Amino acid sequence: MKRFIFCIAVAVCLFATGCATSTDSVLFQTSTIDALLASVYDGELSCRELLEHGNFGIGTFDALDGEMVLLDSKIYQIKADGHVYTPKLSTMTPFATVCEFSGEDPFQLGVATDYDELKRLLDKRIPNQNLFYAIKISGKFRQIKTRSVPRQKKPYPPLKEITKNQPEFEMKNVSGNIVGFRCPPYVTGINVPGYHLHFISSDKSSGGHILSFELLEGICEVDTLNRYFLTLPIATKEFSTTDLSLDRSEDLNNVER
Repeated sequence: MKRFIFCIAVAVCLFATGCATSTDSVLFQTSTIDALLASVYDGELSCRELLEHGNFGIGTFDALDGEMVLLDSKIYQIKADGHVYTPKLSTMTPFATVCEFSGEDPFQLGVATDYDELKRLLDKRIPNQNLFYAIKISGKFRQIKTRSVPRQKKPYPPLKEITKNQPEFEMKNVSGNIVGFRCPPYVTGINVPGYHLHFISSDKSSGGHILSFELLEGICEVDTLNRYFLTLPIATKEFSTTDLSLDRSEDLNNVER
């Protein structure tokens, strides 16, 4: 119940301050991560509508049909076969997080920077744990391991069951972009607290949800986001009937690893 009060409060505050008409420094999100964990995979927001709120972000697609990367105002779909597709603008999403990216003070990342080292570096560089940050890395990778999820059929299984047998992909000596966010701890149940990163190769042939990586060289840009707009499904029956009061933190940890 407290989570829903939080959602409503965020939406009301943003509406009152006029954020609905500006995407500057705003993190826009559709639905919640706990709804996704609870098998609410039917999309209610189109890719066309999503692009009205940002040029950069991550998410998934209707029926959990792959991983989303939004980069430079273009949406890419990495399906369970490991290939990258360009979805129709009418394609729906059940969960996505986007912003109008404006990088601040690009900085070089050293050779052999891996996922854990990146988190340590960014935690020092952006120590405020209570704001949202969009993260973009352009670089060449010694290796990067990703995964995607296959399109599901009803009745939808829980996400934790799907990811037990998720297709994984390992790429070596590949150039591309990391796209994602660091969210504050208090969004537990709403979004992913901490880091949530996706990848797409420069030639737009491969990518996915990042499990691990090691950089050869790269440039990192960070955008500070201090406004948050959350829209919730209103016509999706499964969302209205799902118990979102449960603690799904363990499920999320298992899914994100």
